[in-house]
Amino acid sequence: MSKKMVLLGVNIDHVATIRQARRGLYPEPVQAALVAEQAGADGITAHLREDRRHIQDRDLFLLKDMIHTRLNMEMAVTDEMVAIAVKLKPFACCLVPEKREELTTEGGLDVVANYSRVQSACEKLAAAGIVVSLFIDPNETQIDATVKIGAPVIELHTGRYAEAGQSGQQLQELQRIRHAAHYADQAGLQVNAGHGLDCYNVADICAIPEIVELNIGYSIIAQALFSGLGESVRNLKHIMQYARLHAS
Repeated sequence: MSKKMVLLGVNIDHVATIRQARRGLYPEPVQAALVAEQAGADGITAHLREDRRHIQDRDLFLLKDMIHTRLNMEMAVTDEMVAIAVKLKPFACCLVPEKREELTTEGGLDVVANYSRVQSACEKLAAAGIVVSLFIDPNETQIDATVKIGAPVIELHTGRYAEAGQSGQQLQELQRIRHAAHYADQAGLQVNAGHGLDCYNVADICAIPEIVELNIGYSIIAQALFSGLGESVRNLKHIMQYARLHAS
């Protein structure tokens, strides 16, 4: 049986971070998205934060009109964001936890503790024809709550795995992700993953057969400073494909 390749969604938030540092007109996130697509990206991800620290509303609507693949909007579970998403109608929305003081997303969404609010958002987004994904920690309880709500996709938070470095702790986190991916797949969910992944740690995640798609941004944009965005995307996707093909 042939192995399905892992899809790569390129997060372009940090192109906008550079632009917003000067409140200027460039670099343009839409241009970055088009270059990423030409280099093999299977989708484009952008996180519209409540404080608008990087991606702006106009970026999302331009992306929806201009890109050729699929737009995945990351968003907090708020009435404002749901209303914007329903108007935008991206291919998918990934619901994430969000705190104003954090530098980046620090963990998975607590679906259990916020069940009613998450369920309401999922229903409104699904009614608009948007595929809903929940960004959660690799935890059976959170997976069970996702199934109960009816969201078809999860994105497993890989941050703790990425931050552990080459250590026994990293292996433990990898085992948690493997178990969660298998558990969610058996429950009928599509399993995506992301956060903190780069060319040094992505191979073991790609070797997990149940994982369909990875969403990666910071490491790609950082490497692009030295090798160019297209080459950065191509290099990472090559590593991902090689890892899946040679997974035991």
